[in-house]
Amino acid sequence: MSDVIYLRLKHKWSVRVGDQIQLGDIAWISCPEKMQDKLLNLFLYEVKKEDQTYIVVDLFSVIKKINKLYPDYDVESVGPSQTILILKKPKAKMYPMYVFFIWTLLFIGAAMAIMNFHYDVNMPEVQGKLHRMMSADELDRSVLWLQIPYSIGLGLGMILFFNHFLKKRFNEEPSPLEVEMFNYDQNLHQYVTFNENELNRENDR
Repeated sequence: MSDVIYLRLKHKWSVRVGDQIQLGDIAWISCPEKMQDKLLNLFLYEVKKEDQTYIVVDLFSVIKKINKLYPDYDVESVGPSQTILILKKPKAKMYPMYVFFIWTLLFIGAAMAIMNFHYDVNMPEVQGKLHRMMSADELDRSVLWLQIPYSIGLGLGMILFFNHFLKKRFNEEPSPLEVEMFNYDQNLHQYVTFNENELNRENDR
């Protein structure tokens, strides 16, 4: 038991140009106490200006460095086989007119999508039939008493569907958008760990 180093890599770690990446930054380590500090401070990589957004640290290269330091110990991995270093870039300046333009574009696009859907299903005729079914007479009166609650319900339904109102969350259940973003993030990590891994690049040569 004392001759084994247990290692679990983190899925990702945010870095900046010039950072010295040590093993303690990207991994949890279980080992004899006398080795703890040396392993936590084991140098792995220095982030350079020419690095792209994603840098992959492979478990195999980590094990090689640990074996050089402690050749008599076995290294057991109990987690992912790569860590993705995400290079943080300076935030772009926020321009109010640019934000307003994008917001207006999205608002008009969403409104056009809803209106086109209503046109396709002939919503005025449907609401007119519902009005005549629930009304005591056949007079051609306004159907606003149907349209107004329908419009309010449409907005409330979208809020409940996405489980958010501004920054307030109604319950702990993730919204469909959050699930899709999580799936996208997972697929992106799989792509990056394969295509940005130097070991895979060497194998393609």
